[in-house]
Amino acid sequence: MSEEIKIETAPFDARFPNVNQTKRCWQNYYDYTKCVAAKGEEYAPCKQFFKAYVTLCPNEWIEKWDAQKDEGTFPIAESS
Repeated sequence: MSEEIKIETAPFDARFPNVNQTKRCWQNYYDYTKCVAAKGEEYAPCKQFFKAYVTLCPNEWIEKWDAQKDEGTFPIAESS
């Protein structure tokens, strides 16, 4: 993305009330990839998923998932 993103703590999400945020991290990353595939990076709701997963997920996980998408080995197939 060409613009600078301000990183903030993700707001409370009632779907993930537990302390462990692993599922929330994954879900936001997955929702972002699906949203971008359907609507593009500039679609405002996609940016919310982006902000959430960047805040919640370890950088190593994001790098791994991005590499898997590039290699076509990402665990969940993307559909346009």
